[in-house]
Amino acid sequence: MSRTRTAMLAALALVAGASGTALAVDTGGMETAAVPCTVDYKVQNQWDTGFTTAVTVTNNGAAKSTWALKWSYAGNQTITNGWNAKLSQSGAAVTAANESYNGTLATGGSVSFGFNASYSGSNALPTTFTLDGVTCNVDDGGGGPTDPPDPTGPRVDNPYSGAKVYVNPEWSAKAAAEPGGSRISNQPTGVWLDRIAAINGVGGGMGLRDHLDEALTQKGTGELVVQLVIYNLPGRDCAALASNGELGPTELGRYKTEYIDPIAAILADAKYAALRIVTTIEIDSLPNLVTNTGSRPTATPECDVMKANGNYVKGVGYALSELGDVPNVYNYIDAGHHGWIGWDDNFAASATVMKEAATAEGATVNDVHGFIANTANYSALKEQNFTIDDTVGGTSVRQSKWVDWNRYVDELSFAQAFRNQLVTTGFNSGIGMLIDTSRNGWGGSARPAGPGATTGVDTYIDGGRYDRRIHIGNWCNQSGAGLGERPQAGPAAGIDAYVWMKPPGESDGSSTAIPNDEGKGFDRMCDPTYTGNPRNGNNLSGALPNSPLSGHWFSAQFQQLMQNAYPPLS
Repeated sequence: MSRTRTAMLAALALVAGASGTALAVDTGGMETAAVPCTVDYKVQNQWDTGFTTAVTVTNNGAAKSTWALKWSYAGNQTITNGWNAKLSQSGAAVTAANESYNGTLATGGSVSFGFNASYSGSNALPTTFTLDGVTCNVDDGGGGPTDPPDPTGPRVDNPYSGAKVYVNPEWSAKAAAEPGGSRISNQPTGVWLDRIAAINGVGGGMGLRDHLDEALTQKGTGELVVQLVIYNLPGRDCAALASNGELGPTELGRYKTEYIDPIAAILADAKYAALRIVTTIEIDSLPNLVTNTGSRPTATPECDVMKANGNYVKGVGYALSELGDVPNVYNYIDAGHHGWIGWDDNFAASATVMKEAATAEGATVNDVHGFIANTANYSALKEQNFTIDDTVGGTSVRQSKWVDWNRYVDELSFAQAFRNQLVTTGFNSGIGMLIDTSRNGWGGSARPAGPGATTGVDTYIDGGRYDRRIHIGNWCNQSGAGLGERPQAGPAAGIDAYVWMKPPGESDGSSTAIPNDEGKGFDRMCDPTYTGNPRNGNNLSGALPNSPLSGHWFSAQFQQLMQNAYPPLS
């Protein structure tokens, strides 16, 4: 059991003759009309330097429109952040006051809030609470300062190890409804929180709590990982349009208070403490500050704005800090892919920007459990028919049009090398990598059986590469793509898991402009007739036709992904 102290108010004053002697009575839960308040203070999780606590206040007195609960610590406990109450601390004394949305406290009503705190030495439970000046401090005997907290699932090096992974029932139903879809409908995929409304559920769909409740059901008695995509930065995806979001470039405040704070509060609920919650933090964000700014031909004015105002760095830092304070959350920062930051002038610079974000807004590198590569992208996991060290007629394959001087030819080699770079940059040596393999299988009849002809570096690479995109910079609903390796834990050195973070069958963007209230624009890279820009070498986009808005179900793509799956579907 967690450490708990239920403070049942003792201030029942009984007049004993003329002396006015007051007698403190523990009612044991009886005669509640005479008990002005109760406080349940529960340490949900505790580790060497900190703890997470949930507090529930029940008001049995007159109804209140505002409230304030106070207590004092006997040790050096210091509250670091909280949710659902305005918490302040002066020395050992703590005050928790209502937020604007939970000030009403009816007779018999309850309100809950929580917080994280640091400490050293012992962590004795508070012995006295007052609600608006009324004492609530009789222990019900349900616990005490020396009771150790029960483990709610200690942190592990690899959250995927020995655990099942959550199957999103909404995605599963869509997959199963497709002809042949039942072959993969039981696979785990990421849950995308791509706007504020997604926290509570959009259009009658499942919200975050719904998914977490369902995860508890799927968990049973074993371990279970829930995968969440945190994706709603101000000025989101400054180099593209299809995945633009609802928040403007300067709306960092809304990102914090309306998006990250509510998510953090839900994840910190004691109800979910036994889940392993993996977050993918803000895909397609930080590398933009390196590759798509300044005087580069790939730069956009929107990315220059986000670099100048710092809100990508601040937003990612805040998300890491707040979510990282929840003991059972494992944060993985999006690390782009080899076809984006594999070049010399992007590689180390991107790691540096990620370190900057990981130490902004109260975050530290300890809030980062790892990184994820190839999120929602198509880069092949492992090219077997050539390596970066190959030459043809004395010419390095790096000089081919496809490789174009990149240091890496596939995601596995990139992820392992980038992990080393991140450690060199200052991240913890124990960080792990995830690789999104949801759409990078490139199977089917177009998959080469061996190396290309050695008549030149281009024929050698183009004839042998599994990745059949027209250009490595193409990213929207790619024609010919297939499902990749099925999700699995610990598949290679430094790799925590292969995952399907992007749910197969969900569109990357619409082929034509579609009016919507989701903040999503029309990007010509999703138009199959588009002849390109500097980011894809001015080539055709390679996109499938007739696609819907990003995140919406795209049946034709789903069917193609199954048809071209590698390993093939049985």
